[in-house]
Amino acid sequence: MGSGSTIWKAMPLCLALVVALQACLPACAAAPKTYIVQMAASEMPSSFDFHHEWYASTVKSVSSVQLEGEEEDPYARIVYNYETAFHGFAARLDEEEAERMAEADGVVTVLPETVLQLHTTRSPDFLGISPEISDSIWSAGLADHDVVVGVLDTGIWPESPSFSDKGLGPVPAKWKGLCQAGRGFTAANCNRKVIGARIFYNGYEASSGPINETTELKSPRDQDGHGTHTAATAAGAPVPDASLFGYARGVARGMAPRARVAAYKVCWAGGCFSSDILAAVDRAVADGVDVLSISLGGGSSPYYRDSLAIASFGAMQMGVFVACSGGNAGPDPISLTNLSPWITTVGASTMDRDFPATVTLGNGANITGVSLYKGRRNSSSQERYPLVYMGGNSSIPDPRSLCLEGTLQPHEVAGKIVICDRGISPRVQKGQVVKNAGGMGMILANTAANGEELVADSHLLPAVAVGESEGIAAKKYSKTSPKPTATLSFDGTKLGIRPSPVVAAFSSRGPNFLTLEILKPDVIAPGVNILAAWSGDASPSSLSTDRRRVGFNILSGTSMSCPHVAGVAALIKASHPDWSPAKIKSALMTTAYVHDNTYRSLKDAATGKASTPFDHGAGHIHPLRALNPGLVYDIGQDDYLEFLCVENLTPMQLRAFTKNSSRTCKHTFTSPGDLNYPAISAVFAEQPTAALTVRRTVTNVGPPSSTYHVKVSDFKGAGIVVEPSTLHFTSSNQKLTYKVTMTTKAAQKTPEFGALSWSDGVHIVRSPLVLTWLPPM
Repeated sequence: MGSGSTIWKAMPLCLALVVALQACLPACAAAPKTYIVQMAASEMPSSFDFHHEWYASTVKSVSSVQLEGEEEDPYARIVYNYETAFHGFAARLDEEEAERMAEADGVVTVLPETVLQLHTTRSPDFLGISPEISDSIWSAGLADHDVVVGVLDTGIWPESPSFSDKGLGPVPAKWKGLCQAGRGFTAANCNRKVIGARIFYNGYEASSGPINETTELKSPRDQDGHGTHTAATAAGAPVPDASLFGYARGVARGMAPRARVAAYKVCWAGGCFSSDILAAVDRAVADGVDVLSISLGGGSSPYYRDSLAIASFGAMQMGVFVACSGGNAGPDPISLTNLSPWITTVGASTMDRDFPATVTLGNGANITGVSLYKGRRNSSSQERYPLVYMGGNSSIPDPRSLCLEGTLQPHEVAGKIVICDRGISPRVQKGQVVKNAGGMGMILANTAANGEELVADSHLLPAVAVGESEGIAAKKYSKTSPKPTATLSFDGTKLGIRPSPVVAAFSSRGPNFLTLEILKPDVIAPGVNILAAWSGDASPSSLSTDRRRVGFNILSGTSMSCPHVAGVAALIKASHPDWSPAKIKSALMTTAYVHDNTYRSLKDAATGKASTPFDHGAGHIHPLRALNPGLVYDIGQDDYLEFLCVENLTPMQLRAFTKNSSRTCKHTFTSPGDLNYPAISAVFAEQPTAALTVRRTVTNVGPPSSTYHVKVSDFKGAGIVVEPSTLHFTSSNQKLTYKVTMTTKAAQKTPEFGALSWSDGVHIVRSPLVLTWLPPM
């Protein structure tokens, strides 16, 4: 890893500003944009009876139109009012108005609209959650254990058997949500499983114009498939004999199959807008969700400038657990999104299931890859087809080697198997380009950016994805043989893959550039080749030219790993209804494992080498252990506020989270590392020889009388002393504190990784321990 200064210079601090497509007001220098305005609710003047009246008056007070003596209805400028997890409103303002708004009485912060993108059966068994286990969690009084998982995504396909309400009792009495009717969706589409469905589009339309209702349904119905897939992954009911064209056949089950689902559609053809996402979080908390699954992300901003971070803080205050995807920008370092410590940030891993396919070259060499191809157009495994690669030896990519639209000529590729490099265009679209040009099949070759990681796709023609080294071998053969040939064969589904799990190459990586002392991601979970329910309006490839329709689809991304964690959090919440979001997160982190099924350290698919906590966080989730973690690290809202205080937020910036102007810092923390986080990341920032001390407090959630002994890794760069080394508990929910003193022996140029574990002989409560030395500035 580079120096600290290099880390900070490399941070992407830009926010994507979305230009609204409305006509400019007469006095505007530029077209209005949507801004999110956070208000200090307690400062509403007594002259107003309702907050929305105050908000409208504030908009009117900064309006440029009134300077021209014109009248305008300020309510027409307001896109949303927020009132639960967030206090304030979204409104269309020009830049000058936004500047004046930031100075108006009662305004905490003004944030520009941003656009976030989607982070795109076997997993319950792989995670050790048998039907008996998950069902028994609810067996002792179902009504008392009802848990609602809210999913912010592209909507839901309610007819999927994954959303059957068979065996479920009445909708929980606490539930305040509803099913919003719209084209293709009525209240009757909800049941005792899907108990809520809403849409949020005001922000999208304010910036991009009206939704084209001839092509897009302005209702909770999911035309994309992504939302249906994530909802079913988190809480889908068991569906026997599910598969995609026979691949991954088995019982498809969500992590919490008896939990309820509430769908909040925030993503449309043009993206997912932050004002809509904020409105959905606000509404979901008011509706009564227990868990939020948000497989969305964009650029990372300071905590006080990140509307999702602020909204999720409000959700945490209301006891709602929030899981977010970490992003698909790996294996580049410092590529994570959703970095707030009160969010559980999830990376992606593989499972022990694969879909092998084989390329046999004319020289007899066999190349192993993966594929989900299943179609009428099968290449004969007995016949060799001409093989061609249109790229050259230049270091500059040839558009033809990438098989981009319009680059392949029929006279060059017709009847042949074409080698295509990954990059720029979607993987399945490359196959469509080859097919349109008359190609017989495709070998999709990874580049250095993807390494040896294999992601299976439902291609439209016979196609096999291969790793970088295998791709290089195939390309070399195609260029050196006078008459290169190849055959493709498809081998179905294979279980028991070793090693597994492996950290996905695409999974975004740490460190957490906002706060190095807070380790991110928090955990990893299955996110490669995940089978789950699918929309009846979308093809498995998501290409418009693909006319196939399926009930289940196989996808990869941290979008898929996030609902795994949300679903497991629902299981934990059902088993421990009184646990805070921080306790649930702690249980997931401290019981995670860091060894694969060959008993070696978890590997990184991008390098083939051992992964680090910057890649896998605390490790891979282990749901059964998380249900009974022994000890937990709890964190309350006051602790998070003290954490923000040492992040050098100004009093005004801090109000984005306090929502109360009277709240001040108590200065109980000396550094961000004092937060009672389940991971310890120590940063030696000034004097290399200095000692650092952090304290942690654990809560006993195991047997009332228990004794835990500590074990800590050896480090080259520092000596570690834990005091006390033994913790004696005499009652349930008893809290005990320990301190860790780290003294530098020899400053290291790269971070060192280890762990600190407490064990009572039954439970192992493991925390990652990371030491980083920053060079002098």
